Amino acid sequence: MTLVDGSLDELEIQIILALQEDARKSYKSIAKELGVAEGTVSNRVNRLIQQGILKLEARVNPFAMSNKVAAILGINIKRSHHAKAVKDIMALPNVNAVWVTTGKYDIFVEVLADSIKELNVFIFEDGLSNIEGVEATETHIMLHSDSKFFKIAPS
Repeated sequence: MTLVDGSLDELEIQIILALQEDARKSYKSIAKELGVAEGTVSNRVNRLIQQGILKLEARVNPFAMSNKVAAILGINIKRSHHAKAVKDIMALPNVNAVWVTTGKYDIFVEVLADSIKELNVFIFEDGLSNIEGVEATETHIMLHSDSKFFKIAPS
């Protein structure tokens, strides 16, 4: 069972590995493979989700789609606006992920846009430009990845 410190036990690791291999795999088949009850698998998955350790969601490969542009933005934020700016950026529709980091940038942001034009609008007109405290950005267009999948923004 998940320990108080958030570490995983061996059964939870095996359940997660099974879901990583095939997220549509039924709890019944996972339970059979691991030699436990289906309810055990279900309870463990639900607990991991509630604790914020596991998230099950659908993502797309932007490099397999002709109309998507994926980018990573390094962003510097004024210290007095840091917490609010991070929260506001995470709420933007094209944002896939936000990482608070050390180093040259305060945060890195993954963005998925329908075109270079939409990415430009996101950075300079309707997205980041509306976030108070953003001082500077550096945009890196992703050209390829075999491992990175993104959330798509609702229309």
